[in-house]
Amino acid sequence: MKDHPQFWAYAALISVCFFWGTTYLGIRMALESFPPMLLVAARFVLSGSILLAVSLIMGAHIPRGAELVRNALNGVLILGIGNGCLVLAETLIPSGLAALIITISPFWMIGLNAIMPPRERLHAPTLFGMLVGLMGAVLLVGPTALQGGSTGAAMIRGFLILQAGCVAWTSGSLLQRRQTNRAHPIVAGGVQQLAAGIAFVPLAMLFPGPVHWSARGVGALLYLVIFGSIVGYSSYVFALDRLPVAMVSLYNYVNPVVAVILGWLFYREPFGVREAVAMLIIFAGVALVKRLESRRAERTVTSTG
Repeated sequence: MKDHPQFWAYAALISVCFFWGTTYLGIRMALESFPPMLLVAARFVLSGSILLAVSLIMGAHIPRGAELVRNALNGVLILGIGNGCLVLAETLIPSGLAALIITISPFWMIGLNAIMPPRERLHAPTLFGMLVGLMGAVLLVGPTALQGGSTGAAMIRGFLILQAGCVAWTSGSLLQRRQTNRAHPIVAGGVQQLAAGIAFVPLAMLFPGPVHWSARGVGALLYLVIFGSIVGYSSYVFALDRLPVAMVSLYNYVNPVVAVILGWLFYREPFGVREAVAMLIIFAGVALVKRLESRRAERTVTSTG
């Protein structure tokens, strides 16, 4: 099996599907010991420093000047604000639920891509696919939000915080796609992670909280650093370089399933028929949008070719 020419690429994709799915549980466990802003700062300062130290030892090109500034700003948007919102949301809602809500992020990608130049106009079939996915999100969040009280308020706040994170993650990703970098993607990722961590140091000081040292909390932080940031991100870059984008995008469907299973196993987070149906509707909407956009891109290439 190892003789298959794409063996390591598929192994990297499996790594992304599993490890990124486990980070939702890792964040919840780490929050038992660390306040949210400190957790984000510590995680990315450590992972970014390790990646850049290895890059320097290997003699890789390190971004400088405008390239450094661009990568740093992208890191603050994508990893700092994007992941920071996830961490904050997990103080309000279960980790598995957070993972399911984040599956609607491709809709932000399509929507913002239609606004940011060069704009790609939205079409009615794509809007229909987005509507299907959003109906799943309403089914997932709506009933609990309508209950009122502290549980309903927490659900609404968590949902809105995650949407802010999705906007930041998507905006940074779209900006990055429009920029040219000399640095290897893993090196650029190290810069982004370190920048995100440094940006959250002042926030950790402004919004401090008690630190409850425990083997589980520290272990969860180290897990996020090693397997969530370093191994997971490097595997993602490697898989994206060797496999079709459509194949790599499968992690969007696997991650929430892993997160939901682990959330139920370790914390008995609720997951019933309504959540399962909502998850399937969201997945159907995302798959429909991706299929329609892929077909439109193929027609565009054919017509211009």
